[in-house]
Amino acid sequence: MARQKSPGVKILWVWTLGTAAILVTSVARRRMRDMENMINSDQQPSLHHQQTSSTDSFSVDEGDVSQA
Repeated sequence: MARQKSPGVKILWVWTLGTAAILVTSVARRRMRDMENMINSDQQPSLHHQQTSSTDSFSVDEGDVSQA
């Protein structure tokens, strides 16, 4: 004997499962975005350090060497 569900109960199950799927997707996207932001914030200081160290160094022109 097959169980028969009323259309209202079926709609509620679809609504519940759809809401759960949306919430899980939202949490997963937020965690991925937070992880990306954390990785990017870790990389930015090293990139900034590389840029400042490259601008801090200076090159000696050949004219300066001959005068010394």
